[in-house]
Amino acid sequence: ELPPDLYRLLDDLSLNHGQGDLRATTRQCFQMHGILKGDLKTVISSIMNIGSSTVGACGDVSRNVMTTPAPFVSSDYEYAREYSKCFGELFRPMSSAFSEIWLDGEKAVSVETWAKEVEHHNIDEKMLYDNGRGIIIPDATEPIYGDQYLPRKFKIGVTVPGDNSLDIYTNDIGVVVITNDAGELEGFNVMVGGGMGRLHNKETTFARAADHMGFVPKDDIWEVMKAILAAQRDHGNRDVRANARMKYLVHTLGIEKFTKLVESYCGIEIQPWRAMADWKYNDWMGWWEQGDGKLFYGQHIDNGRVKDEGDFRLKSALRVLVDKYNLHSILSPTQSIIFRDIDPKDKEGIEQVLREHGIAPIEEVDPNARLAMACPALPLCGLAQTEAERIMPSYIERMRALLTKMNLDDEEILMRMTGCPNGCARPYMAELAFVGDGAKSYQVWLGGSPVLTRTAYPFMSKMDTDKLEETMEPILAMFIQQRQEFEAFGDFCHRLGADAISAYTQSYTLGSVKA
Repeated sequence: ELPPDLYRLLDDLSLNHGQGDLRATTRQCFQMHGILKGDLKTVISSIMNIGSSTVGACGDVSRNVMTTPAPFVSSDYEYAREYSKCFGELFRPMSSAFSEIWLDGEKAVSVETWAKEVEHHNIDEKMLYDNGRGIIIPDATEPIYGDQYLPRKFKIGVTVPGDNSLDIYTNDIGVVVITNDAGELEGFNVMVGGGMGRLHNKETTFARAADHMGFVPKDDIWEVMKAILAAQRDHGNRDVRANARMKYLVHTLGIEKFTKLVESYCGIEIQPWRAMADWKYNDWMGWWEQGDGKLFYGQHIDNGRVKDEGDFRLKSALRVLVDKYNLHSILSPTQSIIFRDIDPKDKEGIEQVLREHGIAPIEEVDPNARLAMACPALPLCGLAQTEAERIMPSYIERMRALLTKMNLDDEEILMRMTGCPNGCARPYMAELAFVGDGAKSYQVWLGGSPVLTRTAYPFMSKMDTDKLEETMEPILAMFIQQRQEFEAFGDFCHRLGADAISAYTQSYTLGSVKA
């Protein structure tokens, strides 16, 4: 969440100390690129002193906690927002090193905004409570993390039943709010062991969707969350960093043994997973009624890049909206931004500002562009093996042309791209993914779910970027001929499998099939 003053600060910092743009990420943050080392202290201290933070942006600690971005005024969504902030506070690092480096040892001028909102939970008391089962490390600066912190980064997401807008299965811990018929909080369904990162040609590394662990009553969630983290802290792989994420611990033990391990730390029996609504995916773009008489508006951002370029002046438009209407915003898990608490009388004015700055309405954005994500890759990431953000728009255009050619113009395919195998844009959950494996070369992954509940499988290595149409046309032809009624592309690829699709493509003649 970004209060208007914070957005103004980030906008100013990007102009005065960065390369002039902002980058919305897949974990609901802004990246600022092009900052000189001599300006880092100014940038970081400014962000901290306004009540925000850069803590958890990296390191072997709990990263920023994600939650559904939809700002609906209903008890379940309010609980999801509340507890995402609670878990962020519960697992915040306690060391003073950060403030010593960036704030000259002083406390930030403003307490983090979210910390104030959940202070009634007495989170420090819950963090430091020691049940005597090995969660808390006595006399340590970091009573939960210990002297060596975690084996690897740790990711948490919180949502409500049915809303998988945040890729809940890609987190180390996924938490789903469970309420009763009166809208009162009963507890949480908890899943564990998700994660995207892998390495090429190293089969011991792999992407993994989280397993359902079970239901936890609301009063027990604090100790269970601490116990899960402690299990990873003490039993995660510290010898091989490529296998240090908790997904490998869950995979090695199996979900039943891992659950028993967690129970041994917290002394609480994990209950069976509660039945709940089926998952759906929504990016929450466009206009929505919030539930309290106000509106919220989702503004799509291609690959998260907030910039001014020619007649397309998105960065200027967002600043005008924040200044004119004092809008609060929320970053979405799909690299876009949502403005909340909008007075309905301001809707026309907001649309006019966007038009004047060359921003197309959501109805004119290609649905496949709305579904797509790409990481920054070259030239900004030292791990990138090839392009992603800069080339993804052309891939979407080429795929649209191919779909049109094959009379599949109404088909929507969730596509993602990364410049390396680390998975920052969560490609392994997509229906169709391109994962960089060399200069102008990509692995092709197929079979992820359109509602983001399973991983895809590798179909092809070393696809030359010039061979996109030649690679995809046979697969789309098989889709035309063998799909079931209303079957999505990812579900079709999952049902058929790599061997069947490969056999079909080898005998296919280009141009021979259309819908």
